[in-house]
Amino acid sequence: MGRWGASLIISCFARLSSKSFRVSNTTTTTPLILFSNSSPFLIQPCCNLQVPRFQFYNFRSFSAVPCPTPLYEDEFEENGCDPSHNLDYNDPIKDQDFEKIPVRAFFLSTSIDLKSMQAEHLSYIVPPSSRSSNYIALRFCNSSKNSTGEKASSSQFMVVYQYGSAVLFNMEEHEVESYIGIIKKHASGLLNEMRKDDYAVQEKPHLSEDMQGGADYIVLKSLDIDSIRIIGSVLGQSIALDYFVSQVDGMVEEFAGINRGMEKTGTFTMDRKKLFQLVGKANSNLADVILRVGLFDRSEIAWRDAKYAQIYEYLREEYEVTQRFGNLDFKLKFVEHNIHFLQEVLQNRKSDLLEWCIIVLLTIENVIGIYEIVHESTAIATVFPL
Repeated sequence: MGRWGASLIISCFARLSSKSFRVSNTTTTTPLILFSNSSPFLIQPCCNLQVPRFQFYNFRSFSAVPCPTPLYEDEFEENGCDPSHNLDYNDPIKDQDFEKIPVRAFFLSTSIDLKSMQAEHLSYIVPPSSRSSNYIALRFCNSSKNSTGEKASSSQFMVVYQYGSAVLFNMEEHEVESYIGIIKKHASGLLNEMRKDDYAVQEKPHLSEDMQGGADYIVLKSLDIDSIRIIGSVLGQSIALDYFVSQVDGMVEEFAGINRGMEKTGTFTMDRKKLFQLVGKANSNLADVILRVGLFDRSEIAWRDAKYAQIYEYLREEYEVTQRFGNLDFKLKFVEHNIHFLQEVLQNRKSDLLEWCIIVLLTIENVIGIYEIVHESTAIATVFPL
């Protein structure tokens, strides 16, 4: 029989005897209750194994009996009791899907009057935490969830920027239009087609780090008002940069058409006023990106705290802000080169015109001189006939 057979027989007797004490099939599967925003939800363990309360080798009276071990590693897996699964209970929330807070960025006008908007909605204004004056943040009650919590994720936020961007947090699709209407009352230079971009924030209190990146979303350990300001600043700059890039692309295409026409005809038709308008448009776009949008201004919130600096740098890298500005600057240099070339052509045309005017005047002067000589000769001939 051998020692393994004997140990199996003894284990069978122990299993039968344990039934009388109602111990053999007792399991412990206590669900973990987590609270996300307003409603709790249950997280079950990742493996529903029937783990018996007793183990044969726990009885001291049989401690001398050897416990059989499998000859192959997959022997336990075939019986549905892989011991490695039990180690997965340490972090039962890691594979759960936490709720994502929607973030929507809009660029709707070239300027927004923040002072008048702040005066009209003073009760919703969040006190600023920095000296920056190119934006205001408003906090609204999240009526869709009926939540009155103090957490930032339990409310709705709207960050509005003076240069024309607005970033909305935790607002449903059907609520967006009404909030955009509030901004439009104080906006000037409304665009024919509003630009928009979608993002999301996921809040995980059990996250080991302050933040993690995801596909079109960012995971934060906690979402607070400074995090909202940092995320809003980068998304607002990004959507504004899209608009200015499209403006410069239009100028590049216009000059490309002029160059193609010059290639075919050897000349171009553009008046001096149109050229000066293009010069002003190119310069104003570059000035708006650098000065009004503040693409390279330092963030005081990120400067004070390293965790906000990490979020700030990650989002700027995610949206390729620096690279896109480099592309914009390259296109503006192309436009500038074409403007200088066309200015020289127009200047040459003006010089040619002046030369022709001088030639015509000289010709007229010569004609007049000849006419006067002829006229004097005729008069002399009349007075002194031959």
